[in-house]
Amino acid sequence: MAIMEQLVRAIRGAAAYNSDVQVAPACILWPDRERLWEPVISQIQAALPELLVLGDYAPEKRRGPAIWLRCAIAGTVEGIELDAETPPILYLPGVGRQDLRAVSECPEALKPLAELQYRGALWSQINAKDWTPRAFLTSQQGGLGLDVAGDAATRQALLAALPRLLRESLTDLQGRHLDAEAFNTLLTGGDPVRDLLDWLNQPEAMKASRPDHEWQAFCQVCHSRYGIHPEQQSVLDALERFTQRQGNWKTVWTRFTEAPHHYPQLIEQLRHLTPPDLGLFPEPDDMAVWPQLNRQEEERLYQSLCSLGQLPAHEAREQLALLEQEHGYRRDGVWAELGESPLAKALAPLAELAQVTKRSLAGGQTEDMRQAYASRGWKADDALLRALDEITGQREQEAIFTAIRTMYLRWADEAARHLQKVWQPGVDGLKRGEVSPNTRPGECVLFVDGLRFDCGKRLTQRLFDRGLDVAEHTAWAALPSVTGTGKYAVAPILDSDAIQDEPDGYQFTPITRHLFQKLLRDNGWQVLERRQVEQLHKETLDTSRPAWCEFGDIDHAGHERGWKLAQNVDDMLAEVAERIQALLAQGWSQVRVVTDHGWLLLPGELPKTELPASLVETKWGRCAELKSGAYTDAARFPWYWNEHVHFALAESIHCFKAGETYTHGGLSLQECVIPELVVTGSAGPKPSALIDDLVWKGLRCTLVVEGESDCLTLDIRRHAGDSGSSLAVSPKPFKAGGKASVVIEDDDLEGETAYAVLLDNNGQVVAQRSTTIGGNA
Repeated sequence: MAIMEQLVRAIRGAAAYNSDVQVAPACILWPDRERLWEPVISQIQAALPELLVLGDYAPEKRRGPAIWLRCAIAGTVEGIELDAETPPILYLPGVGRQDLRAVSECPEALKPLAELQYRGALWSQINAKDWTPRAFLTSQQGGLGLDVAGDAATRQALLAALPRLLRESLTDLQGRHLDAEAFNTLLTGGDPVRDLLDWLNQPEAMKASRPDHEWQAFCQVCHSRYGIHPEQQSVLDALERFTQRQGNWKTVWTRFTEAPHHYPQLIEQLRHLTPPDLGLFPEPDDMAVWPQLNRQEEERLYQSLCSLGQLPAHEAREQLALLEQEHGYRRDGVWAELGESPLAKALAPLAELAQVTKRSLAGGQTEDMRQAYASRGWKADDALLRALDEITGQREQEAIFTAIRTMYLRWADEAARHLQKVWQPGVDGLKRGEVSPNTRPGECVLFVDGLRFDCGKRLTQRLFDRGLDVAEHTAWAALPSVTGTGKYAVAPILDSDAIQDEPDGYQFTPITRHLFQKLLRDNGWQVLERRQVEQLHKETLDTSRPAWCEFGDIDHAGHERGWKLAQNVDDMLAEVAERIQALLAQGWSQVRVVTDHGWLLLPGELPKTELPASLVETKWGRCAELKSGAYTDAARFPWYWNEHVHFALAESIHCFKAGETYTHGGLSLQECVIPELVVTGSAGPKPSALIDDLVWKGLRCTLVVEGESDCLTLDIRRHAGDSGSSLAVSPKPFKAGGKASVVIEDDDLEGETAYAVLLDNNGQVVAQRSTTIGGNA
């Protein structure tokens, strides 16, 4: 209950009487010789409509002289209507109880009210003194019983804060010692830290925006709490304490770091100050305060990253680990929040790129390489994109490009060369006529052009975050890895007359968009137009039949924007995730996400291989259709649709065109290992279990759950939604007490990322946690 409500209740309570021996009082007299309540009387009148005020004639304000008050309570004043059941209340500013008692000495102006002390009731303390605001707050008899200091400063601050105090909750004030600082804080809005930051940011504007009494209260709070007086000391004096972050100033600094964009002029002030001498070994927290030092560190980091180009890859990776130790703390600082530490922020993905590329993918046969890329190799591509996403200017671009090329170029080159060496046409890769084993009748297939494997992993995480179940699978793209070949290889049209198995190989009729949609419909599929997919919330679709739809065009953005694709890919994936959820909401039991190919992306352009134009009919970035009888040293691979038709593919990660930073069409893990995601909604209510603790001892994982653990099973998987990616010797059910343990048999898996998953009786994932095998994360 607010203080105002308590006050109203107390004043009205003065009219209480014993009806057996008394008559109802004619009115309630409220004397206030010191006029302490007068500044808030209009505020009180709003809560007490029966309140009339002694003073100059102003009937519209329910105020008038003594004779007017007598007429008003007698019901003879037009416009003043009183409730017969509620006695009127007469507030008497400048009048004390004793002024009315001595009728013979009572001023003439008050004499019309003198007799009311006998017919009415007085609202006064039990000791017959007038109620003051402090007395009402502190008294245990008729008051609120609060702990209020008695010094002059507190009394002054209380009166200044009274308008706000009446709106405060009694519960919020109980149990507190209320002194001058408490009331001044209340007067300034209850948030002195915010007020202080506003003053540091715009001192003159802040002062001009406050009434004088609020400004004085603010100054008092600053003086008592922060040791600074805004009228006696400058902003520079305050900023010195602000940067030292001692005592209460530490809270001010923390609040500033939570929303630094709100204080641009404060930041400019800091830029013009001279940082103190922090010694030879400064603490990171002290370094993080000063924008000048952050700028110096960014410059030093720029020089270090640019120098990586002079080092062998293995030395560059070691140097990056050291740079991460030196500069990583700056990512959590205020200057990173303000966009002034882009290189420090880029260090995190660059350090991960260094870690992943330590292990070569150039080994084993094609399936060995696919599994290695699907388990860990994709993280290098993801880290590369995240590092590029931090570029904000030319200098950052130069430094990040250099670091990426130093570590990534040779790693990707070796993997692509080995893959091309061990690839066996007709044996490896996607087989003609092969149907996805994940197909389900009545599903909706969503085609996303250029959904590279690492982008598929990001999409999976977004779908998990939306509460959807995702089973992740990998496949090989059709060669050459371009849309004109790969899109139709994953489409459900293989039984079409457009594809004929003749003695000399498959004959594939060139497909137009119109023909492709006709083939889909002829095979029993409905085709959702892009407009329908974009406006699913406005559509009602037939979910009893399987559907094909297309959404998202990562490939187009890559060709158009090059390395800057990294700065847009998350937004595109967010839209894809939204469409998938909307498709499931329409009623399809499963959305299967397919793609045609991945891509290579290397900032600063991919290496070039010469292929004379005179030898080719058509040339893309990584593949070319040769003229009949043309000879070239370029590797030749059969076309997916007709093994008698061959394409020339560029070696390694090279291109047939100069200046390409983004391209595809060749044979590399990035282009040819593609994701297939099977997305479903929640299958009914799931057990309410939360992962409470997860501990590794060697290769044994022990997990404790909170909540229902009956009928739950623990598994460790490479991909949470894919039962085929289980890494445990065998999944284990939970014992009584909510504990289960599983063992990983393969020592080589130690240090790799996986998921601890809880499964219900139907094998559905009900909870999951990312973990490092053999670690404690």
